[in-house]
Amino acid sequence: MKRNRIWSVSLVVVLAATLLSACGGKEETKDNGSEGAKASGSVKINVSQVSWGTNLPAGDFVKKELDAKMGIDLLQTLVGDQADYENKINVLAASNNLPDLFMVTGKPHLQKLAESGSLLDLTPYLEKMPDYTKFAGNDVIKKGLVSDKQYALPKAGQAVSYTYWIRKDWLDNLKLQPPATVDELLAVAKAFTEQDPDQNGKNDTFGITGTNFQTFDPIFGAYGITNIYEGSKLFVEDGKVTNTLYHPKMKEALATIKKFVDAGVVDPEVVSNKGTMAKDKAFQGKVGIINLDWAQIIKDDQVAVWKGANPKAEWIQLSPPKGPDGTQNSNSINIGATGGLWAIPKRLEKEPEKLDKILELINYLATPEGGRLVQFGLQDVHYTLNGEQVVITDKGKQEAGFTWLYQFAGREETEYLKTKFAAQAEYIEFEANLPRIQTLDGYVQSPPGYNAADANRFVEEEMIKFVYGKSGLDQYDQFLNTLESTFSYKNYMDSALEQLKELGYGKS
Repeated sequence: MKRNRIWSVSLVVVLAATLLSACGGKEETKDNGSEGAKASGSVKINVSQVSWGTNLPAGDFVKKELDAKMGIDLLQTLVGDQADYENKINVLAASNNLPDLFMVTGKPHLQKLAESGSLLDLTPYLEKMPDYTKFAGNDVIKKGLVSDKQYALPKAGQAVSYTYWIRKDWLDNLKLQPPATVDELLAVAKAFTEQDPDQNGKNDTFGITGTNFQTFDPIFGAYGITNIYEGSKLFVEDGKVTNTLYHPKMKEALATIKKFVDAGVVDPEVVSNKGTMAKDKAFQGKVGIINLDWAQIIKDDQVAVWKGANPKAEWIQLSPPKGPDGTQNSNSINIGATGGLWAIPKRLEKEPEKLDKILELINYLATPEGGRLVQFGLQDVHYTLNGEQVVITDKGKQEAGFTWLYQFAGREETEYLKTKFAAQAEYIEFEANLPRIQTLDGYVQSPPGYNAADANRFVEEEMIKFVYGKSGLDQYDQFLNTLESTFSYKNYMDSALEQLKELGYGKS
């Protein structure tokens, strides 16, 4: 019996709303066996961030070293999903109970918390962090500004990753070639859904999955536009700043995505996938194409998971599919954003000892010694030094996969990845060199009266309606009118264009 592959939109919208409003994502708070490091009088520091499914191990050697060296007791609360995490932080801010050090999810989130009076202005404290300020550099540090005040400490470095991955063994089973165009991608996804690619005699596979609209990043890119998410809409085209929502190719891109949905080749839970849900389905052999970054699929520990489920499985990278005119882009990269924005609650100005310890910690992590600890682990255990060259040991490969959760100051991205994951260097380089649209949203501060969260939620809900056929694309202009009138989007765009013009983007 043919499966019902497309949800009713009422359920889709409910699930999308649930994704955006839930506060109960999987989270973990641990001290991870560091009791021996806790000296009497140590300063307890609570840290919160998005973990994307990474957990802290028992016997956490990074925590133990930092606790002992800094005289602290560092406890991390990890939430696997970004939407869950942001809502959790908002609830804590409303009750004046924010963590001592926490990640904000982007510039709009930072601005919202800063304007509510929840955050400490760190401008006068930067001088206490000379190693950090030198390591990050002014171009990075200014990304943490709101109204010319330093409300966040940006992480140095920015990952350039994500592309489609596909089951090569499924292609081989069906005697198909890796798809090179959007039309070929649809044809392969259809074959993966209907032609029993895993040869188990069951109608139990789908073509493509991912996390919500991120699933379709390369399809948007095939039309020379970006996805619809926060932080990915503004870019320069032909010398002018444009917005993907107003781009003439947007309707065409949405119509193409609707073809995938209508063909029944898309994971029916795609709009509610969060955390590792999409990846889990791919690893379990339920889906043959996924939009993912190399670290989540080809690191040794990840390979062990999907090979354990199916020893014959073989995942390979795809270049982004070409659109009708040959355009291809894997996804966008927000050059105004950073690898992360760390904020400190305003209440800590009344707790100078704790505040100084936090600043001292971040500054230490920007030094060569501190940086090596949180990047590679323990010297002569997880890595050795050959002069200044770091060489990862077998134990480092096995035990140091979580240490990025302590990289509060950031890292020199390319050198770090090549050093730590030498066996995956070709995959890292492949994704780093893919064509991407450079977006500018990270530079823009929202004007008064504009609520970015509400606007982005409305955009996402309406996009779901368009691709699931509950709103016709002939209603797209009406959608834009509502966005402008009800959500003050025209005001936002006028302000954004002016701000970006001052930074030298777009013609006068």
